Amino acid sequence: MSAPILLFGTLAAIAPLAVLAKWLKLPYPIVFVIGGSAIAFVPGLPHVQIAPDWIFYTVLPPLLFHGGWVTDWTLLKKNVRPVALLAVGLVVASTAAVAAMVEWMAPEFGWTCAFVLGAIVSPPDAVAASAIFERFGVPRRILAILDGEGLLNDGMALVIYRFAVLAAVIGRFSLPRASMTFVVVVCVGTAVGVALAFVVEGLLRLLRRLDIGDTQIDNLIMLIAPYVTYLSAEALGGSGVLATVAIGIVLGRRSALFASPETRLVSGAVWNILIYLLNALVFLLIGLELHEIVADGTIVSRWLPLALWLSLMLIVLRLVWAFAQAYVPRAFRPVERARDPARWKWVTVIGWTGLRGIVSLAAALALPLYDADGNPFPQRAAIIFITFCVIVITLVGQGLSLIPLLRWLKLETGEDTAAYEATVRIAALEAGLKRLEALAESANVDAEREPVSRAIAEYRNRIDHLRRHSTPGPEVESDESRYDHKIQEEAIAAERHAIQRLRDDGRIPDDIFRKVQYDLDLAETRLV
Repeated sequence: MSAPILLFGTLAAIAPLAVLAKWLKLPYPIVFVIGGSAIAFVPGLPHVQIAPDWIFYTVLPPLLFHGGWVTDWTLLKKNVRPVALLAVGLVVASTAAVAAMVEWMAPEFGWTCAFVLGAIVSPPDAVAASAIFERFGVPRRILAILDGEGLLNDGMALVIYRFAVLAAVIGRFSLPRASMTFVVVVCVGTAVGVALAFVVEGLLRLLRRLDIGDTQIDNLIMLIAPYVTYLSAEALGGSGVLATVAIGIVLGRRSALFASPETRLVSGAVWNILIYLLNALVFLLIGLELHEIVADGTIVSRWLPLALWLSLMLIVLRLVWAFAQAYVPRAFRPVERARDPARWKWVTVIGWTGLRGIVSLAAALALPLYDADGNPFPQRAAIIFITFCVIVITLVGQGLSLIPLLRWLKLETGEDTAAYEATVRIAALEAGLKRLEALAESANVDAEREPVSRAIAEYRNRIDHLRRHSTPGPEVESDESRYDHKIQEEAIAAERHAIQRLRDDGRIPDDIFRKVQYDLDLAETRLV
């Protein structure tokens, strides 16, 4: 079987697995990791060895950039202590605990490879958990802590991973020198990311000012930016991981100031499908890499017990750490304990959400094939196998058990997300209405007054519509809201039918049809 056919078959498997995930109402990473496991046992597949550089230089930059882009910086700052204790403290503790257990249970592994494995499996992935949380209305603070942890722990774990892999490749390690280098790597990487964020923003502003930029060019630059940032930081001796996260955070925070509305609309769709495909592709490709490993029964029998014990240890350690970071600081701060008491249900959810995912898998696949002397990288197959086992146990086991856990805990969010969103929309519309009323007062002729009056009427109607939906009172009002929604849908459907007929009759070209259809799509998505 040739490589192109194998790649096509892997890509073709993504669609049915995505449909299966939707049908089963499961987070797609869980279904994809099960699909990757199944591929490992398909007979007759050829040997596949994924180039390590392909993973780090192709897969990781967009994943890290997107993670930084969607980070809520305000909520992250408000929860900086729990995020830091989980993203830094727990990652370091998990790495050390894994290394110690591996050295105790399998001394032939060696300390350096044990730390490599620890750095790989230490960072949880919030993607699968977030998909589950959307169905249960989990409190926003839990999401903020887990999202912040998921972003920062990747950077921390991959920096440790970098030093551990280097020690395994060259065969020696100096703690003082590594500590100094660690500080330089972190500082340089972060500085490069922040600096390039303002370079990208300046470039996009310049292109707009010269009238030579458009949506396609803007999004092309955004797609290239994480790769340029990653490689630039690595070339300057910094962490490409932290640089890519930093540029994502800065540009995501400032995108409202320099990106056009159409650029943001297109960018959202582009990045969503890209991240989805990268996750799916890596989870399925691991099956091809594991095919040969699984075929060697000695690897499975030798390392499966260790993988099970490591998974159990990581689950218990996270639960203990979650309760400790929540309750121990408050024990010494009575004021904080009274003002912001720890809630055991919330802490339980955070402690149980230790699902490993795409970053751990990418780091395992990115291990070098050979050390500095040209010998095979020590324990590479074992590390990949153990990593995949830990991912399966935590992602599938904890991921599926998270659903009944949330149902049992019955978390109270204390907030109505839909009502809160409607309140924000109303505030924005009222600001626009206030500006329109000011323009109406300054209008001097009918030609100015009439369009302003129509706009004022439309804004008031939209505000009334949102208020009826956000605070439904009597049943009559609720029926009126539903009817309002229905008539708008029917009006848009009639518009669609009209432009479809005009195009089919050859009275309008396709490009005009698509532009009008795009506006109708936006109008329909705005219906509440």
